[in-house]
Parts: sequence; structure tokens; C-alpha cells
Amino acid sequence: MKNSIAALLFILTAVTTLAQEKTDPWLDSLIRSQASPFLKDVLNQPDTFQYQFIYTQINRDKNNKPQFRNYYLHVNKNRYFNPASMVKLPTALLALEKINTLSKYGVDKYSTMLTDSSYDRQTRVVWDSTSEDGMPSVAHYVKKIFLVSDNDAYNRLYEFVGQQMLNERLWKMGYRQARITRRFVTMTEDQNRHTNPIRFKRNGDLLFIQPPAYFRKNFDFSKKIFVGNAHYNREDSLIRSPMDFTTHNNFPLEYLQQIMQSVIFPEAAPRSKRFKLTPEDYSFLYQYMSEHPSESAYPSYDSSEYFDSYTKFFFFKAGRGKIPPYIRSFNKTGWSYGFLTDVCYIVDFKNNIEFMLSGTIYTNKDGILNDDRYEYEQTGYPWFREMGSIIYNYELQRQRTFAPDLKAFQLQYK
Repeated sequence: MKNSIAALLFILTAVTTLAQEKTDPWLDSLIRSQASPFLKDVLNQPDTFQYQFIYTQINRDKNNKPQFRNYYLHVNKNRYFNPASMVKLPTALLALEKINTLSKYGVDKYSTMLTDSSYDRQTRVVWDSTSEDGMPSVAHYVKKIFLVSDNDAYNRLYEFVGQQMLNERLWKMGYRQARITRRFVTMTEDQNRHTNPIRFKRNGDLLFIQPPAYFRKNFDFSKKIFVGNAHYNREDSLIRSPMDFTTHNNFPLEYLQQIMQSVIFPEAAPRSKRFKLTPEDYSFLYQYMSEHPSESAYPSYDSSEYFDSYTKFFFFKAGRGKIPPYIRSFNKTGWSYGFLTDVCYIVDFKNNIEFMLSGTIYTNKDGILNDDRYEYEQTGYPWFREMGSIIYNYELQRQRTFAPDLKAFQLQYK
């Protein structure tokens, strides 16, 4: 009897999940008509690779006002993928939003930010050797997040914004299934609920003290999430059961696409979806969302490790080659546990085209998590490269009523 009930629940869950999945036949046909045998093989195994893909077509009117049309391939808010570093995108945006509320104290994103410790496993930060003045700041952390997806920078902004504001602000904006519960360092659920005291200074003068915080509200962990067939635990012991992601960060791909679109085109976003940022904030974000590690002086990066396409997956990654100077990707990526994700706005200034791509794929052939044996190079990056190339080639020949004016995204890089 128990087995029959379990089987019925599994079937009902599968049917519900399938019913909530979005796929546009036109996009599926376009991709398949141009796909290599490799790509067709991946496309034919949606359950194995758990891929989701969104192509956002952008058309301008005579006043250069953008209009958007999303096309979907196996997109489902209820299909879990580990967002990994993708949570750094909303965290960075909310950090900039929060720092603006402190302007009455003389604090801005360039003010020195000193992180103190007041709870178990918290750590202090009182200097930053990678910044020009040797001091940490919200601006420098945001910069490192977009240049190379720096984990410590994310942890510090998580602590500044606080778990409560991170989640409640996103929920208020309509991202009800979003959940940011943890830093990228080993901590318990309780330790992640506690965030550090922080001081802001300028020229040695204390401007503002943020006390330690604790988020008391319970998250909804009623939906259990398990991935894989086995996993290595923190003691490097192989556990012959799926890995439990129930309490991990969660961020549906559609949400990430909407957030990126609201940042690139804030004037076209509903007010409820806009972040409370200044024009200078947007210019700052565009700079570092699109800048390559080799173009950064502070921090300075080893280009053999942090090559130009290090955090640019769509149609750039294979071969670690140089990105054409007339193309820029304004994006954020994430990779962990076999999941790869990229959400981007692509601009080609030579051919005067623009579009958005959002995608995620799972590459873990042996089904074991935490073994560092994922098929990123063999499957993940080639999938992004070819999917992106197909859309790019389509955009090259697509007819537009009005050509876009892209001057706002033509930036100067060092």
C-alpha cells in the first residue's frame, strides 16, 4: 500500500512538473535545424541534462524604446538547479540599493567598509590588498563579483545586506520562490542567519556602524530537493544516497532573466521590479558586468587563469579564445555541483545587434556530487557555445523595423 501511494505521488509530481514547463516549438525547431550531432544528443536528453534556455528577442521602436519577446526551452520554475554564484547578482544589486540608503551619513559604495565579528565562525576584514587604496568597499566587492565571481566578495555583501533584507526584498519584488540562505563558506543554518557588525569610514573618520543582525523568520523547506545518486560529505566520505539541497540557495532561471533585464533596461521594467539604483550605479554595473579580467588594474588578474571568457559561457568559452572587440556580454555566471548557468545581454557593435540569453545545464555523468568530476569541458561549455552561436547567427540575419541605438553600452575599458 505504501509503495502504491509513493508511486502515485511520484506520478502526480511528474505530471505537475511537466504541465508547468514552458517550451516554444519555434525556438525548439530553430535550434534543432542548426544543431550539430553533439547538440542534438544533448537536446534529446532533457531529463539527463536538465537544461533550461531562454532567448529574449529585443526590438526597438522609432524612439529606441525596447520591446521584449521571450522564447523558452524546457523552462520550469519548479525544476531545481543549484544557482551557485548566480545569487551574487541579486546580492550585489541589493548591496548597492542598501548603500544608497546610508547617504545621509556620508556613506557611499566607495566608502571603506570594515567587517567585524560577533558570532561563531564569523571573520573580520579590515583591509583589501587588491584595491587601489588597500581598503575594502561595497564598490570593490561588486566589481570582483562580476569580473571573476569572487566568493569572498559575495560573503561580505551577504553580511552587509543581511539574510532578512536579501530575502524579504526579493519576495516583495515578486520573486517568491527565490531563496538566499547561505554564504559560500562552511556554516550551519544558524550561523548563516547571523550576519556581522560592519563599520563605514572615510579618511579615518567613522561614518556609520551597522550592528550584527539575525533573521528569525523560517524558510519554507517543505519541498524536499535531492540531486544525484551519491555524494561525498564534508569529511570526504562517499554517501550512497542523493545529496540534499532542500535548504540550499534557490533561484529559478526566469527570475534571473527578469532581474538581468531590469538592470540593463530599468526604464522598461515595472516599478515593482526595479532596484532602487542611481544612474551612476547603472553605469558602474555595466562597466564591470562587461569588462574582462585582463582589462582590470585593481584587482590585477593572471590572464592564464582568468582568461577573458572566464565568466562568459555563451558562444565564447571553447578554446579560451579572445572575445571579438566589437562584442560585449553583460552577464553573470554560476557553476557548482555539475550545474552551469549564464544569464547575459549580448551586444555586437559592429553588426548593430542585441539580444539576451539565459541558460542552465547539469553535467554529472556518474551521478556523484562533490567528486569534482563534472563534464563542464566536454558537455557544458560546448552546449553554451553552440546554443549561443545559433541564436547569434539568427540575429545576424533577422530583419528589424528600426535599428537599435547602442551607444549607451559602448564603454571605455583600460
